[in-house]
Amino acid sequence: MKIGLLTAGSDSPGVNAAIRGFGKAVSNLPEIDLIGFRDGFSGLVEDRSVNLLQEGKLSGILTAGGTIIGTSLQVPHAMKEGEAEVDRSQQAIETYRKHNLDALVCIGDKSSQLAAYKLSQQGLNVVTIPRSAENDVPFTDKCIGFDSAREIATQAIDRLHTTANATHRIMIVEIIGNSSGWLTLGSGMAAGADVILVPEIPYHFDVIIEAIMERKKAGRIFSLVTVAEKARSRELVDFMEMAAQKKGGTIEEKEKTFEKIENNYSAQTLLLANRLGAATGIDTHMTILGSLVRGGVPTAADRLLATQLAEWSLKLVLEGNFGRMACRQDGSMSSVPLQDVAGKNKPVPMDHGWLRGAIQVGTCLGVESGIITD
Repeated sequence: MKIGLLTAGSDSPGVNAAIRGFGKAVSNLPEIDLIGFRDGFSGLVEDRSVNLLQEGKLSGILTAGGTIIGTSLQVPHAMKEGEAEVDRSQQAIETYRKHNLDALVCIGDKSSQLAAYKLSQQGLNVVTIPRSAENDVPFTDKCIGFDSAREIATQAIDRLHTTANATHRIMIVEIIGNSSGWLTLGSGMAAGADVILVPEIPYHFDVIIEAIMERKKAGRIFSLVTVAEKARSRELVDFMEMAAQKKGGTIEEKEKTFEKIENNYSAQTLLLANRLGAATGIDTHMTILGSLVRGGVPTAADRLLATQLAEWSLKLVLEGNFGRMACRQDGSMSSVPLQDVAGKNKPVPMDHGWLRGAIQVGTCLGVESGIITD
């Protein structure tokens, strides 16, 4: 049997642990070859491969960040070539067949799950493993990399908390979160942020300003605000929805219009900082963590999860159970059909315990608390 393996999408800690886990499990079985493809789907399309069972290849990588075979954001069905997007799915299929692969295992983020599903629709035997620092791949308790990213973000916020207190400032910390607020909410709560803003809950400037002014009246002349990069104000969301509605078209066309308008309104965190500073009279500083949370040594929890998911994905391959994503649900290992995962998001539910907990300890979420608890 020949198995191909690649890591695709945005980087996150724990991926090397998954590569190691899969490789070690394979090496204990007779007559199985494991071929890695460099730099994600790009390596599959361009046929850049490496023997992962070569002596020493898997040694010493359990605690290493990144991925020994590299990653990229490219996907076969929409490869970037200059300003254009070109479908290179056929080249990916040809590489799969050239190596006589019996299966392809993809360790990837949300966009990679969709790319893997599209390849499975074209006849390839595909199994995937979810990894995402943002924890935005659905139907799994946690994605590889989330626990590490949350720990890194929490430590960074802790340090900014002390300087905010010492300098009496509003300190705004922007954290990655394109479509969901798991990382911002989790790290913000763990670090005791006073205001937490996530994409799922469009915020009101006046509610945030009131919360900060209440702190100021109580003698707490500093505030810590954590905000997801794609968190938006209620007034901006209403404007974008009105513009998309006005343009008309199908639901899908309206969603694309909404996304296009949204891309024209970047730097919302900077706008937030300017408005809070002007309204409260408190010196306001902004820090963007960005890719900082994607690097470094993975936590023990991520190493364990990565090893478990790797072993379970091999089980799926050996059983011929293809077109599925290995996952952990309610603490138990399982799998779900890729068609249920592809193109889907994983927003924080409004009845989630983290949101309820944040409200109970007095954290401002940018809206009146009754809107969430009702």
